[in-house]
Amino acid sequence: MNTPETCQLALKEWAVTVQALAGGDQILMIRKGGIHEESKDFRVVHPEFLLYPTYLHQREDLLKDSHQPGLRRLLEDNPSDSDAVTFTHWARVHELLEIDRLDKVASLAPHHIWTDTYAESRLHWKPMVPLTIILLRVFRMENPTTVPFIPEYGGCKSWVDVIPTVRLGNAEPVIDDARFSEMVGAIHDSLGLVPA
Repeated sequence: MNTPETCQLALKEWAVTVQALAGGDQILMIRKGGIHEESKDFRVVHPEFLLYPTYLHQREDLLKDSHQPGLRRLLEDNPSDSDAVTFTHWARVHELLEIDRLDKVASLAPHHIWTDTYAESRLHWKPMVPLTIILLRVFRMENPTTVPFIPEYGGCKSWVDVIPTVRLGNAEPVIDDARFSEMVGAIHDSLGLVPA
């Protein structure tokens, strides 16, 4: 499966979610917006990007019990005031889905690490805007790459341009094709989507 040699664009996400994506525990992200997005609404500006783990605003009570210990370990090992960012994974968008009903949000519960309360809160924030469900194929970079943190990376925004450009090396998918197809199919089934 071909991947580019380098990448400069990164999507910020809770470190605990990046960990779940990297471990093959889930293949989806839920987005509606970032406080400082130019348009105030989230947009997938590019179908391929680095996963930028962030440590602010993560809360144990927003995670299922099974993933709370993982968050505690992450917070112990990675101070939020670090002067560097380490990239270990890269992702390619497989599919974008929009949902605007509570029952659809609830049906996704088996497929992610967050509590029902958190997922529902994302739907209720700006209720006229549907949730974007991003299905991702995630790849492990050949070598982790650490870059200095610069002020432009800060704030509640989703996308950042990384300096310098990050080399992906021989990136490998974190789950095989068969397992990925199975997980996509399970999400489709939960949402009541009919295969094309």
